[in-house]
Amino acid sequence: MPRFAANLTLMFTEVPLLERFAAAAAAGFTAVEMLFPYDYAPGALGDRLERHGLTQALFNLWPGDWASGERGFAARPDKFAELQDSLRRALPYAQATGAKRVHMMAGIADRHDVAAVAAFRKSLAVAAHFFAPHGIDVLIEPINGRDMPGYFLNDVDFARDLIRELQIPNVKLQLDLYHCQILHGDVTMRLRELLPIISHIQIASVPSRQEPDGEELNYPFLFDELDRLGYTGFVGCEYWPRGDTVAGLGWFQRYARKTAPR
Repeated sequence: MPRFAANLTLMFTEVPLLERFAAAAAAGFTAVEMLFPYDYAPGALGDRLERHGLTQALFNLWPGDWASGERGFAARPDKFAELQDSLRRALPYAQATGAKRVHMMAGIADRHDVAAVAAFRKSLAVAAHFFAPHGIDVLIEPINGRDMPGYFLNDVDFARDLIRELQIPNVKLQLDLYHCQILHGDVTMRLRELLPIISHIQIASVPSRQEPDGEELNYPFLFDELDRLGYTGFVGCEYWPRGDTVAGLGWFQRYARKTAPR
């Protein structure tokens, strides 16, 4: 059975973020993820995880000024110093939360620009070397251009080929099935092909990016497929609830932890 992680940036927004850990545990989740934890002290997050019996599955490296349009630094030759700073900033959060995966965002850049590709390769190698002594995987995620216009990493095949070429043990793929469906379709066959390099999966309905309970993708089939493939990682619920978060968790009931930790 897949291990689901509630995305606390998008889900349970009925309460402040530090209260969302309790809400996720009460709903039956055993793990959580979030986009950016940096507005909170590392210890405060670690305390909430321990108190509610939760595992931190993933968080993102600092992306820069999100409000002004920055979406990471890895493919930006002019932003290598900021990329290095984002590694140092993330480490205390990984240590306090026990997270073993960090997502390194590529940034807004042209994937066909030789300098951008070189910067991305360099950033991956540097980040992997930085986190390897701590047992942490560095993940890259292809994101569709409808949701994030101009994003450098907008092709699953490019990500696959780069990971296989680099052959760095702790550089892995974060495959969001929502983005994959929009970019390429053929999600099941891509899961079968890419499983050896996948470290984290995310889900949402297509095209609404809401609960994974309808629309284009047959998620019950895909969850069973993950079991058939022997996937042991987390499945992050990175979707926008269409209303109250708990009211929309009907799809999750068969997978939920039945007794929340005290």
